[in-house]
Amino acid sequence: MEPFDEERAPLPRNMIENSMFEEEPDVVDLAKETTPSYPLDPDDVVYEPRTSRLLVRGLAENDADEEEEDYESSARLLGMSFMNRSSNQRTSASAFTRQEPSSFCSMPSTKTLVAGVFILVLVASMVMVVYFLPGCTFTKDGCKKSNASQEVVFPISESGEPFPWADLRLPGVVVPVHYDILLHPNLTTMTFQGTVSITMTLQQDTDKLILHSSNLKISRATFEGKEVKPLEYKLWQQIAITFPKLKKGQQCTLKLDYSANLSNRYDGFYNSSYLDTTGTRRVLAATQFEPLAARKAFPCFDEPAFKATFSVKIKREARYISLSNMPKTSTTPQPDGLLLDEFEKSVTMSTYLVAFIVANMSSVSRNVSGTEVSVYAVPDKKDQVHYALDSAAKLLEFYNGFFDIDYPLSKLDMVAIPDFLAGAMENWGLITFRETTLLVGNHSSPLDKQLVTSVIAHELAHQWFGNLVTMMWWNDLWLNEGFASYMQYMSIEKLFPELDIDNEFLNVRFRALAKDSLNSSHPISSVVKTPEQVEEMFDSVSYEKGASILLMVNSTLNDGEFRKGVIEYLKKFKDRNTVNEDLWNSLSSVSKLPFGVAEMMNTWTLQKGFPLVTVDRTGSKVKLSQEHFLLDAGNFTSKNLWHIPLTYVNDSCSMASGCKQVFLLKEKSANLDIPAGVKWLKFNYKNEGFYIVDYGVEGWKALIDALQQDVNILSHDDRAALVNNMFMLSRLGKVSFRQVLNLLAYMSNETETAPLTEGLGQLMHILRMLEKRQDLNLVGRMKAYIIGHFQALMDSQLWEEESSVAKQTLRFTLLEISCSFNRGNCTDKAMAVFHNWVASNGTEHIPGDLMRVVFTQAAKTEDGWNTLLQAYRHSIYDLEKRKMLEALASTQNVSKIVWILKAGLSGSVIQNQELPLVISTVCKSFAGYLYAWNFVKENWEKITQR
Repeated sequence: MEPFDEERAPLPRNMIENSMFEEEPDVVDLAKETTPSYPLDPDDVVYEPRTSRLLVRGLAENDADEEEEDYESSARLLGMSFMNRSSNQRTSASAFTRQEPSSFCSMPSTKTLVAGVFILVLVASMVMVVYFLPGCTFTKDGCKKSNASQEVVFPISESGEPFPWADLRLPGVVVPVHYDILLHPNLTTMTFQGTVSITMTLQQDTDKLILHSSNLKISRATFEGKEVKPLEYKLWQQIAITFPKLKKGQQCTLKLDYSANLSNRYDGFYNSSYLDTTGTRRVLAATQFEPLAARKAFPCFDEPAFKATFSVKIKREARYISLSNMPKTSTTPQPDGLLLDEFEKSVTMSTYLVAFIVANMSSVSRNVSGTEVSVYAVPDKKDQVHYALDSAAKLLEFYNGFFDIDYPLSKLDMVAIPDFLAGAMENWGLITFRETTLLVGNHSSPLDKQLVTSVIAHELAHQWFGNLVTMMWWNDLWLNEGFASYMQYMSIEKLFPELDIDNEFLNVRFRALAKDSLNSSHPISSVVKTPEQVEEMFDSVSYEKGASILLMVNSTLNDGEFRKGVIEYLKKFKDRNTVNEDLWNSLSSVSKLPFGVAEMMNTWTLQKGFPLVTVDRTGSKVKLSQEHFLLDAGNFTSKNLWHIPLTYVNDSCSMASGCKQVFLLKEKSANLDIPAGVKWLKFNYKNEGFYIVDYGVEGWKALIDALQQDVNILSHDDRAALVNNMFMLSRLGKVSFRQVLNLLAYMSNETETAPLTEGLGQLMHILRMLEKRQDLNLVGRMKAYIIGHFQALMDSQLWEEESSVAKQTLRFTLLEISCSFNRGNCTDKAMAVFHNWVASNGTEHIPGDLMRVVFTQAAKTEDGWNTLLQAYRHSIYDLEKRKMLEALASTQNVSKIVWILKAGLSGSVIQNQELPLVISTVCKSFAGYLYAWNFVKENWEKITQR
């Protein structure tokens, strides 16, 4: 699944990963952390709940009091963990005052005192025997034999009877083989009726059946043709059927009739609506099942390991079409005037990949290597689907060849849903998208096309990694998401070089490092038990860090070995479920490296964070040492160690990939010998590894001097990585800010996008923090520094159409800063472009990368803001609307901030799915961030309900 990033692209959130606030380090007791010993095991990794985004509330094992619950909810939203509070932190009771003995009481005699003590000891001993040996009695029965197994306490079902299962995970005794599903959604009453028949096989003797069901009203249930009464435990979203014991190997069938409301959230089988160009509200029904919502559409074994086949039938009105994972085989008129669509039996898959849609949509199609590829959109936007179809055709052919396994279905539908929270969802054969991540109109820029292509590439990669081969459990979600993220960048770089995706991937790796440096991070493969923990796995660690370490291992292996290992992995585990180790073992089997891939990569997936490598050079001797790079660690020192495939180049050879040398750093420190004449060393070639490097005072000076003499001695990736590393080290306190400025001095000669945008981004981050602290003196000095060093670049930018994605990215960054500083040559030009656009009734084209700059400047005025709001209401180009919305939310007018936040929550003018974008944009301004925080606290329940 593709999370949606509010800044640019949904490049690796969960469905609900909304970075509404910049994440700050968790407040936890670091001293309680333990250091894993090798070999690491996923079950040994302590999982600390994280909440860097909105969570779906669910199971709470311990009920907190109301005040404490509110406090923790607020803390979660800020990405802060206060969950490790212990009893010794609570306020203790007031101390008692010792009383002097009364003068009326005399001291007992020694004999009396001894006798009293003896009696007390005897009584205490008897009490202890009774307490610790509750099975003992003072009868002839004596003590019962001890039973090592603790008695299971079963929860109470809704009917008041004991529920025969006491675990959030299903028992695995019964395995589904096939589902027959019949659904009838009513888009007038927003309800649906369903029937599911599940064929199952028994793996062990059993007298009960446990499966998932959530908010479904079951009207009738039969097991093997006999009517039964299901027990329901709503808290765990489970139902149970009990029956006389059946034997291992038997096959049985459960049939359930049920009904429910279409969800008004963004998961399960939910209703969506939109306004067409005539102003008429249209409705549709769609699904979003990942990770835990198939159970909201039909009773099922809703865990990824329970793969089965599915046959789907849907009753609908004639004015709609229906879609599901497989091709439609027939449409039959019904006596009640409805139509019944029947779809082919599916391939074997997990429940979270099942999908169906009932809507009024138009499509275009093309046959690609025997697969019918179609792109669907609402009729008003049918002319915006052609770019997606062209891109999908190229990517599907590429993946068929790269994986050496043809896409296994005969059709592939891609559908733009008007009201969809995630960036996209990889349902097998029926991929669903936000409109902004699939549709490309005439006004779309190359940057917009980069976004759409990236999401399509990500979801198509899932058809193999995730759908064909699926992780066993959500703790290894990264096997799905990390790999799909990595493949999206690799495939686009090969097929669409004009989209300059390498700069975006580099920026993604920098973002992953920043988030993984916080104590609120977690191992890539973590212990996951509760629904909240499952939701939390959809974050930058699973997506961005997962992709980053796959790049690292690919760049470490010899040519072609990575692809060979991936092909072996997919063919070996086709239609099955895997764990973290299975991928590494497949890569190890084809690798000719002198060290084991699994041993190395377990240190990256089973412990959180990443290493800081310190370089200490004396002549030809280089001492390398590693430590955990952790911000705000206090006095705690982590003992984590990684197996780091250190790559490095030097002044004699630095640009070509053949210059790269590799040294495996496994211990706390090691020594490296280099030629005596080497002037400087640059580690982590092209930032392909997931670590930070500190060169020490002399090492940094040598690199800075070299860059000032010739900026091209290193690739643009390496130069951007030096800038990123220097700022990260300054946050950690390893280098002074004076050293940061010394490095940035070389940028007067810099022309490449990646290092310039990285430097400007880091400086603007500091500036925003200073503004929120209202340190006006430092704010003024920082602005003067940025203008002084980048003024010439800002003023040289043109406002015409630009075809290069890299140049568009740089131009947008420079002009956004220039206009935010109210520099006349930027603000005047932006307003002139806006007035021409308004005068032309929106037909005058604004370059796509400049839209947000122009609209944001216009939104600073009353007339401009109102004009944009009207344009937002009527535009049918979603990427354009999104830029308008960002501009509207960037206002400094408090009354407008209040209005837009409430509008995002109500969902009338602004769709609920855009509320995270509204909040994150409001938070960037001094006028808005405190109000936004109060708004979130006051409306927390409504926000989570949405």
